[in-house]
Amino acid sequence: MAKKTVIIGGVAGGATTATRLRRKDETMEIIMLERGEYISYANCGLPYYIGDVIKSRNALLVQTVEAMKSRYRIDVRVGNEVIELLPKEQKIKVKELKTGKIYEESYDNLVLATGSSPVKPPIPGIDSDNIFTLWTVPDTDSIRGFIEKHQAKRAVVIGGGFIGLEMAENLHRAGLQVSIVEMQDQVMAPLDLEMAKVLHKTLKKNQVNLILGDGVKEFHQENGKTSIELASGRRIETDLVILSIGVKPNSELAKQAGLSLNQRGGVVVDSYLKTSDEHIYAVGDVIEVEHFVSKEKTMIPLAGPANKQARILADNLTGTPTMYKGTLGTSVVKVFDLDVASVGLNEKQLKVMGKEKNKDYETALIVQKSHAGYYPGATSLILKMIFTKDGKILGGQIIGKDGVDKRMDTLATVMRLDGTVFDLTELELAYAPPFSSAKDPINMLGYVAENMINGFVSFMEWDELEEMMKKDQEDLIILDVTEEQERKEFSVDGSLHIPFGQIRERMGELDKEKIIAIYCAVGVRAYNVARILLQNGFKHPKVLSGGVTFYKAMDREE
Repeated sequence: MAKKTVIIGGVAGGATTATRLRRKDETMEIIMLERGEYISYANCGLPYYIGDVIKSRNALLVQTVEAMKSRYRIDVRVGNEVIELLPKEQKIKVKELKTGKIYEESYDNLVLATGSSPVKPPIPGIDSDNIFTLWTVPDTDSIRGFIEKHQAKRAVVIGGGFIGLEMAENLHRAGLQVSIVEMQDQVMAPLDLEMAKVLHKTLKKNQVNLILGDGVKEFHQENGKTSIELASGRRIETDLVILSIGVKPNSELAKQAGLSLNQRGGVVVDSYLKTSDEHIYAVGDVIEVEHFVSKEKTMIPLAGPANKQARILADNLTGTPTMYKGTLGTSVVKVFDLDVASVGLNEKQLKVMGKEKNKDYETALIVQKSHAGYYPGATSLILKMIFTKDGKILGGQIIGKDGVDKRMDTLATVMRLDGTVFDLTELELAYAPPFSSAKDPINMLGYVAENMINGFVSFMEWDELEEMMKKDQEDLIILDVTEEQERKEFSVDGSLHIPFGQIRERMGELDKEKIIAIYCAVGVRAYNVARILLQNGFKHPKVLSGGVTFYKAMDREE
């Protein structure tokens, strides 16, 4: 007898499960229930429709109800909200939203693909008509409609995560004056602070009013406008507010049914995506996952993992047992002219886990060209990698204008295959001057990490240098090894200038016992000088990570 699978929810998790199930089993009865009117849409593309980058609204609709029914013979019911799970009876209660009719549906297997929803905290005034969240196609319609109807000129985005930054850029593109209010001291939580500072500078350069370390206390409505009162007492006037504070799993049904949840409300599943009930499975934003690196349980609401979980679940439901092996959290976002990507763990997470830099992990931060420097159009890439002393890669972050995604994908792939920093040195990657350099930036990350592990080089971070310049000037020499013309354009305060080509003849001007912070444009010449000094009895030569290119990118006024 053919089995019956009922799927609650569409988009990445539900729609992918349904279509894969049909490809695996032509006889299975498949019912998909969606309380909204769209079963599969490109929610990651919604901000770009608001900014008119994506011109056609229909381009956002990945799969229609009609296509799902005709191509895959799936019983799709939009406008049908599941109001209760009845696990003991293997049934659910469903409400037809148009008619109000309530009916029961039985199942052999039930899939929860209920996703997540934007967090909307109980802040006074938060339910005003000009305060929006962006999560669905109707949300997009509401925001675009409001801007056009009211000729909105100013917008405030609350929260500096993925959607917040994408909305800031696209509202700016739509002609609005944009502010971002972020409670933390940085935007983009997956990044470490020094990398986020590069984004801060770009946001400000693009006339975004960036307010960090401040939260919303209350929304006030005055003469059709909104005044936002911040925790600091500061007030901002605006026409439009976008809430992008975070998301929470839509796990109310699972909770009411007594399924196991974690502290954040995520549905607990095993490696085969089965919940605590043997006939109920779950995928996507609603579930707790294992972090691939730390092996700890966490929540990572991303479309990529949701699609992979859905495919694996369909295999499990059709007799091909397949395990989901965890999530790396690989992500990329466009912020004006910069691309920003991350994978794995960052330093903040490691410190929360009780790990210490230089003891439990090391970091390599380098600046490289996106392709051969002599070929037109090369731009800078800032790459940061976190790794252990035995070479295990814990995480990475990359910022640049070109080639960010392919470098991050390469790093994420090596991590997924349990590769090490030593494997990065051996990667044979496609090279021609328009695309890369003979030593790709990812190779260079491996070379630098290998040199650090082998004791060939020590680095000093930009903030360490700043701190030493304030406190330990007697024990510090800042050595500029750039050429004369470069020094005229920029130099670190208090630095001694000895160009790379003169270091052997002039090293007598340096104290062998002091810490020598060496810098050049990106660090290559500084590394060579550090090697010369080390082999001539100098105790503490250190290369400034990323050179002055990265040092200048830091907004030290924050």
